[in-house]
Amino acid sequence: MYFALSLSLLAIGTEVRADGHYEIIINPSVKERILSSNTLRSIFSMHLKTWSNGAKIRVFVLSDDDQLHQIVSKEKLNVFPYQLRSTWDRLVFSGTGQAPIKVNSSEEMLEKVASTPGAIGYLWRANINENVNVLEIK
Repeated sequence: MYFALSLSLLAIGTEVRADGHYEIIINPSVKERILSSNTLRSIFSMHLKTWSNGAKIRVFVLSDDDQLHQIVSKEKLNVFPYQLRSTWDRLVFSGTGQAPIKVNSSEEMLEKVASTPGAIGYLWRANINENVNVLEIK
């Protein structure tokens, strides 16, 4: 009985977060407010390196096994997390690019994106505050 109750509570918790209650966030210095999903994928695959005004894009991500990272990868970027990792590793090992900056928590994601000019990342809506802007993806 306790196991079934625990399992159903766990399932409820997962559903709450897996239904799109997350956003792509940017530092207030970034002038873009709307991006295409292709442009977003180019940014997170580290192929697009500058914003339209020439400022350097600083990409922040959570760990590969983080639930939010997996959801954003699949739903917003239309790739699996292992495909992103493979792309990043190829850039690093070939010397042609860098991997994104990994953060260890939602709190660190918020702090880094809020304090780094040109930064982009993602967060659950509940963790977003006025120190970052939300990017609309079309």
